[in-house]
Amino acid sequence: MAPYGARAREHAGGIIDLSQGTPVDATPEFIQEELKASANSPSYPVTIGTPELRSAMRNWATNVLGASGEFDVLPTIGSKELVAWLPSILQAKTVLYPKVAYPTYLVGSMIHQSANIAVEIDATTWPKSDLAWINSPSNPTGRVHSASELEAVIAYARENNSIVASDECYISFPATGPTPVSILKLAQGNNKNLIAVHSMSKRSNLAGYRAGLIVGDPEVIATIREVRKHAGMLVPLPIQKAMTVALGDESHVATQAKRYAARREVLSAALVEAGFQIDFSNAGLYVWCTRNEDSWSSVSWLADLGILATPGIFYGTAGAKHIRIAMTATDDQISQAAARIMKSL
Repeated sequence: MAPYGARAREHAGGIIDLSQGTPVDATPEFIQEELKASANSPSYPVTIGTPELRSAMRNWATNVLGASGEFDVLPTIGSKELVAWLPSILQAKTVLYPKVAYPTYLVGSMIHQSANIAVEIDATTWPKSDLAWINSPSNPTGRVHSASELEAVIAYARENNSIVASDECYISFPATGPTPVSILKLAQGNNKNLIAVHSMSKRSNLAGYRAGLIVGDPEVIATIREVRKHAGMLVPLPIQKAMTVALGDESHVATQAKRYAARREVLSAALVEAGFQIDFSNAGLYVWCTRNEDSWSSVSWLADLGILATPGIFYGTAGAKHIRIAMTATDDQISQAAARIMKSL
């Protein structure tokens, strides 16, 4: 990526970096205030979360995700570390992950030296495993699993006694097409072998805080909790306090969702005019698009315009002709990027 970044920086208007999925909009003020108020924190935090945070996580899981039946909750230090360490924590010998996917699923299996198999979305075709990852909405494609696809995943978990981890970090940002639904809602109260993984980074612009949570099967979460307790994977108390207030408010999430939707509309229109086909991109923070050429060629074309995008090959060979473009830039930067594309035509 470095040569393309260097070329983009040479543009007269400067670089517009749309390669990183890192939020740029401000952390909501009420969350910042809670963090400041909790700065005096001399004691160790508890792994399971404060009673107030546990209540907030349970209420959010019930009211927003639609979870029911018996389930437990656990805060994490963001979601990425959980993704990377889950195969080790669960001692998973075989791990399944999506063919087009965020690389940390594969990295996590490599850390534990698990056998790893990239699979299609259709769970009826999956081999037996100890841990299977799904990601809806997907990073990088923005694809949203249908209810029938999720039901097949649930059936797979039950029939094979396999743990399914559903990465739902982008669920708060629907765009077009089907509305994202948590696997826990479709489980209808039977959460055995199911966990949902969530991140506060995207939902509340808290990427710098490192705050996430998991929800699901109490037995699976008990295993995860015990290992994390002894490994010192403790969410700092001020972050737990900030998470508590953030999970109690959905208005700031709705505001952020509108921002991303508006940015997507502006940039998508310009990309289509430039000959790109937009695939999926039904939710989340990204546009997944192609001109039916090698992804590096598309990255190169945009770099000449001072725009940096991510080649789809980063997410597996199935993405070799696509690029991922992030909406995590200011409204002005997105408008500038669209204008540069249109001017080049």
